[in-house]
Amino acid sequence: MEYFIIGFRTLFFYFLIFLIYRLMGKREVGQLGIIDLIVSILIAEFGVISIDNYDKSVMYSVIPILVLTFLQISLAFISMKKPKFRNFLDGNPSLIIKNGKINYKEMLKQKYNLDDLLVQIREKGYRSIEEVEYAILENNGTLSIFNFDKNNIKTPLPLPLILDSNIQKDTLKILNRDKKWVDKLLKDKSIELEDVFYAFYKDKNIFIIKNSDLL
Repeated sequence: MEYFIIGFRTLFFYFLIFLIYRLMGKREVGQLGIIDLIVSILIAEFGVISIDNYDKSVMYSVIPILVLTFLQISLAFISMKKPKFRNFLDGNPSLIIKNGKINYKEMLKQKYNLDDLLVQIREKGYRSIEEVEYAILENNGTLSIFNFDKNNIKTPLPLPLILDSNIQKDTLKILNRDKKWVDKLLKDKSIELEDVFYAFYKDKNIFIIKNSDLL
């Protein structure tokens, strides 16, 4: 009888956790943010606890799992609407290599050492740092790499200027610009800030995707 209960609970939590992850959205394991990772670990732990302690009601695990699911979905929804809150939870991407030069101050800030950088560069198929023009440490810890072109000519990195109608202050600092400059760019194009879903700056040009352009 005990083996039957353990088997039943195993199947029950398998399908329960499967449904919960479908509710929380499609994301690869490597793309999980800090909150997603914490919730994933706790959900798995509660499932194991209930299977091990088969003499107790499954509700001792189901209720905490449902609470965690509600919390994660709520935080994800708030993060979509409030970029500052999203930055607080997940942080911002860090520019580790710019124009082929290592940003050592940013590496220290992110507790990211040279060995980590070299390993991730090799994992991306590059033999040395000299091949990399830009390297961005993403919020999930992965490294995005942009290599030099065939002639080793420096090219401008596309910088996110507006996300969900919110001007990115970090980008303005890199460009040594202010909000008035962005307002003028939008005014010249007869576009309101509230209508901008995404805009990035590259090679002295601004490229805009409006809310009306979305499906």
